[in-house]
Amino acid sequence: MRAISTLKEVDLIAAEDTRHTLKLLNHLEISKPLISYHRHNEEVKVDLLIEKLLNGENIAVVSDAGTPIISDPGDLIVKAAIKEKINVIPIPGPCAFITGLVASGVYTKEFSFFGFLPLNKKTRKIKLEEIEKETKSVILYEAPHKLLATLEDLKKVLGKRQVVLAKELTKIHETFIRGNIDEILQMDINPKGEYIIIIDKISEIDNENNKDISSKISLDEEYEIYEKQGYNKKEIIKKIARNREVNKNEIYQHFLHK
Repeated sequence: MRAISTLKEVDLIAAEDTRHTLKLLNHLEISKPLISYHRHNEEVKVDLLIEKLLNGENIAVVSDAGTPIISDPGDLIVKAAIKEKINVIPIPGPCAFITGLVASGVYTKEFSFFGFLPLNKKTRKIKLEEIEKETKSVILYEAPHKLLATLEDLKKVLGKRQVVLAKELTKIHETFIRGNIDEILQMDINPKGEYIIIIDKISEIDNENNKDISSKISLDEEYEIYEKQGYNKKEIIKKIARNREVNKNEIYQHFLHK
């Protein structure tokens, strides 16, 4: 109700897609001026919007779905408004990754949100390494045509970690798919619509088990275990070093000629 009231009261609505927002406004019988404000023009539009705000106008920022700024446009205008001492008022509404997390069944006390993974191979690799080191639950967004490739990338750094895929939340075809990464990759999934990938934190039991196993087998035996799981040499060395709590260069020297 507060969102509807706000849309009725503002002087201008900055919309990610004016055609999309117009359908909502028509449904609510609200007639307000619209201005396009999306990822590809927000740098250009910020000065115009700030000028209107400084002239006393009230502006609502609306995304197509979910919450503005959360993997959607809006952060530039908020930063600029705060710099100009213009009041920024958040209106509570649906947020996909929070909605998905609530029904995921994973550890929720601490989590890290990474949004969409970068397309650039180098920066993507850096992000995947960050995710590998993360001790909290991890949440990602992914487009349908990239979903399976991203799951394959995650498998390389996380192994058989428990994962929940969620899509179409709050809609007719709301879907949750649960299992470890291997199990999900073996499912007959025909990806459609944007997905939320929710990765459960590594349990203390799993972590202790890895250390316990490491202490009872040789370096070569541990190497073979990870090799059979599909990890490459660099990934294996990092995992063994972490399990044994030693510098990875020490492990690297052992496998230098492997």
